Amino acid sequence: MHKVGYGLGIAAMTSFVSTNLQGAPPIPPEYKIGGFAVGCQAYTFNRFTVFEAIEKTAQAGGRVIEFYPGQKLSPEQPDLKWDHNVSDEIIQKVKDQLAKHHILTIGYGVVGISKNEGEARKVFEFAKKMGLYAVTTESEDALDTIEKLVKEYDIRVAFHEHRRQANNPNYKLWDPLYVFSIVKNRDPRIGACADTGHWATSGIKPLDGIKLLKGRIISCHLKERTAIGQELPDAIYGTGVTDTKGILDELKRQRFEGAICIEYENNWDNSVPDVAQCIGFIRGYTAR
Repeated sequence: MHKVGYGLGIAAMTSFVSTNLQGAPPIPPEYKIGGFAVGCQAYTFNRFTVFEAIEKTAQAGGRVIEFYPGQKLSPEQPDLKWDHNVSDEIIQKVKDQLAKHHILTIGYGVVGISKNEGEARKVFEFAKKMGLYAVTTESEDALDTIEKLVKEYDIRVAFHEHRRQANNPNYKLWDPLYVFSIVKNRDPRIGACADTGHWATSGIKPLDGIKLLKGRIISCHLKERTAIGQELPDAIYGTGVTDTKGILDELKRQRFEGAICIEYENNWDNSVPDVAQCIGFIRGYTAR
């Protein structure tokens, strides 16, 4: 298990960071559960289409959704793939489905963003058309281009963290210390998508990561795991060792205004009941 030395690092590195991100409009309160915007990352339903992912998010009690590129559009148009290159007609169809189920789209990713401004602009134009809260990426090599377009479009960008790759030492985004180091001096609309499940797989206690990134967390892929340091399936909130309550306490303390997206990588064909229990945990937490 890899253990990151947080302790003093958290206190020293977050002492000068604002707790409030600037820029684009906040998520409206009607899409929140007890103060948190809660819903799904559409990858939870990657065995299904975009249209079905929206419907299943609503069935589970979610209010928001984060899309990812490449998902099939709908049962009627399974050959069409959803991404930032689709036509305005397809965008309107997805907006209509969102409106039908009273779901707000808040994010898109993980998507590659090119260093080439013209190519990168396509992602930001799509985000603008969809009215997104944030775009999620791992394209750290494009940071200069991203920062320029963040300022122009007033759209947040969140750097996601997959698990540590033992055979690829060049992949550093798994470590919240590293993520903090690349965003801390950038525009405040550039921050992190805190993936607590991948942190747990990498041997990091998720609450430590949340504390370290104080003031720079734009969104959260909140996951429950039954052990730290192992690659395990996701579990229902409150049934593992991730300390979901502690994470929610800390997000509340930080005045987190982004979205909690449930990316439930388990029980793929019938995950709505599990996701509903996770949302129920948050609803119960906020009620208390």
